[in-house]
Amino acid sequence: MEQFVHMSTEGIAPEVSHPEAANVISGNPQFTSWEADVAEGGISAGRWQTTPGKWHFTNECWEFVRIISGVSIITPEGGAPQTVRAGDSFVMRDGFTGTWECVETTLKDYVIREL
Repeated sequence: MEQFVHMSTEGIAPEVSHPEAANVISGNPQFTSWEADVAEGGISAGRWQTTPGKWHFTNECWEFVRIISGVSIITPEGGAPQTVRAGDSFVMRDGFTGTWECVETTLKDYVIREL
């Protein structure tokens, strides 16, 4: 087992998905994920990309995010919109509910801990 893992998409088969149709507000967003590593305790890391669109979601894990490219607007239910772009980092806690609007195709690195 490698002890050093690059956060890249090289050599990783992508998983393509979409938000559930009932959650889509606008557009036809497509998600592409590349899982780079999985560790004990429900921890995983990788890259995720979305194409433009807007959807409602609930985060069911603790997640650290660093935006690599693109622009998105994340709006917590009952809260102010948060515009995120390349270079921004943030944490979404378990139970976060709101909308994600991808303005420009957005690529992020993530570290997730399932709770």
